[in-house]
Amino acid sequence: MNKNERKKTQQHNPTLAIVLSILFAGLGQSYNRRFIKGTILIIVEAAFLITMYDFINIGLWGIVTLGTIPRVDHSIILLIQGIIAVLVLAFAIGLYIFNIIDAKRDAEKLRDGEKIPTLMDSMKNTYDKGFPYMLVIPGLFMLVFVVILPLLFMVSLAFTDYNLYNSPPRNLLNWVGFENFTKLLESGIWKDTFFSVFTWTIVWTVVATTLQIALGLLLALLVNDKRIKFKRTIRTVLILPWAVPAFVSILIFSALFNSEFGAINRDILGPIGLAVPWMSDPFWAKMALILIQTWLGFPFVFALFTGVLQSIPGDMYEAADIDGASRFQKFKNITFPFVLFATAPLLIMQYAGNFNNFNIIYLFNEGGPAVRGQNAGGTDILISWVYKLTFDTNNYNMAAAITIIMGVIVSAFAFYQFRKTASFKEEGNL
Repeated sequence: MNKNERKKTQQHNPTLAIVLSILFAGLGQSYNRRFIKGTILIIVEAAFLITMYDFINIGLWGIVTLGTIPRVDHSIILLIQGIIAVLVLAFAIGLYIFNIIDAKRDAEKLRDGEKIPTLMDSMKNTYDKGFPYMLVIPGLFMLVFVVILPLLFMVSLAFTDYNLYNSPPRNLLNWVGFENFTKLLESGIWKDTFFSVFTWTIVWTVVATTLQIALGLLLALLVNDKRIKFKRTIRTVLILPWAVPAFVSILIFSALFNSEFGAINRDILGPIGLAVPWMSDPFWAKMALILIQTWLGFPFVFALFTGVLQSIPGDMYEAADIDGASRFQKFKNITFPFVLFATAPLLIMQYAGNFNNFNIIYLFNEGGPAVRGQNAGGTDILISWVYKLTFDTNNYNMAAAITIIMGVIVSAFAFYQFRKTASFKEEGNL
């Protein structure tokens, strides 16, 4: 390396560009002789510090302390402001890191004798390669404030003592760590209620969803049989329950299953002495809910399976007939694998949806009947229990803790099943 090259290396040292960019955004770009870009970044950082410093400072103080003076400091407002401050700070740090990487990359090009792009070249390159990202950025901002901010707020509440008896602005909230989760798993009535509701939620999800899928598949197979006539009429009739709004159907079923004046007891079971306490006995209320969900859910599965069955190549069945395969063997080796491969993601979503199926539980009997020794109803699932804790008893901290547990369970189940499903793999064998 000659003297001029060594001088060039010293003048355009990437390490120095990084240090300058760390000290203040834009200094590294100015060092690399990209003065316009450097000036813009300097102005942006200066404006950010001037306008956002106090907001971020107060926000970080608020999220740490949740206030110090009752009736003056509002813990909820401070918590929300703190979360926004953290999000803004994270965004600023991301841009700052980009500024450092950009200065380092340009310094390396100058050191190696390469030409760095001008401002116009950079703008053209950004438009050509970054146009999709420019379209996504507005939606990303909406996602942050519509989804991520409420989610972080809910997660934060799970680690506080926010309830009916400790509400701002009269009282200040306090960080309590994992105390709410410990209470759910170890503390008397909370423990009994949580495990009872959690067990019923799992049973409800598995049994109700499996029944609606099994019934939908069975009816789809029967209607798709070549020997069945008037298929269009039959399919139309079977899909009718899906056409009626679910909340209307649930309210009608709630009236039909009413223990005192419901038609099922009064006109069908009562005359033969078999009246059932559908609303007052937790066991029979659960049975009624499973039957109703099977009725409401099978039409979608039926329509889904019908479409898949009609797309199976007939050559496969003809080859199976030549080989002497029975009906069960054709179903086991052709129909079922093909249907499962095509519909597995949607079937997984059926299970996930029923896990959080608030409408049917609440509209049928509001999660009742009451159970002695528990603060949840006999048919409450986790989501309906969370609703009651939030709006009836104002136990916001416990509701948030249960919501986190629900989210972890559903996310883990869905993620695992999606990963194991052949539909999400590059190659799969039927």
